[in-house]
Amino acid sequence: MMKGGAEMPEFITKEALAALGAKTLVYIREISARDALADTPAPELAGLDPDAILYAVHAADGSRLAILDDRRAAFAAARGNELDPVSVH
Repeated sequence: MMKGGAEMPEFITKEALAALGAKTLVYIREISARDALADTPAPELAGLDPDAILYAVHAADGSRLAILDDRRAAFAAARGNELDPVSVH
């Protein structure tokens, strides 16, 4: 419960998160190459070690914008596109 008697929702929808003014907010999270290959069967990902760690950049609504092989590069790419990256676990 929040101060003032208002209750905190148990979850927040993608739409509600996007409506919080987070148009430029993106989150970066670690994913396995195996998961990336399963979700995105793209030629660019062929030949990846399935156990490699990659970094996915997601919009506030959860849609994946990019996959990079370096955390710093993921943050730099987001900032280079005038986005505000945050890390999630």
